[in-house]
Amino acid sequence: MIYLFLLGRVLLGGYFIMSGYNHFKNLQSYSGYAQSKGVPMPKLAVLVTGAMLALGGLGVLLGVWINLAILLLALFLIFVTPKMHAYWTITDPMMQMGERVNFYKNLALLGAVLMLLFIPTPWFMSLF
Repeated sequence: MIYLFLLGRVLLGGYFIMSGYNHFKNLQSYSGYAQSKGVPMPKLAVLVTGAMLALGGLGVLLGVWINLAILLLALFLIFVTPKMHAYWTITDPMMQMGERVNFYKNLALLGAVLMLLFIPTPWFMSLF
């Protein structure tokens, strides 16, 4: 069972690392999307949130600085989810459905991240 926890860390941490990487790789398009949602200083916001995702994901993956990693990921999910995925404000049914899926996906990720706080540290196969 302990190896399933390690696999879960790889999958969850890897998801956030890739999301952070995509913030940097697609900076222009993500900034444009953020700007369309009314985010102030969209390019800076994308860079900061990309760093939050990448660092938080690395913390989960490697099992280091768990509380800081979870704080970064939770803050990202708490503040970004209602701003970027406000499906209740969208009238187009297809766009609304996509935003609703992302909104609830982010809520599920927030739940998963918060549950990690209750797993005693150090985690199995953590760097330190």
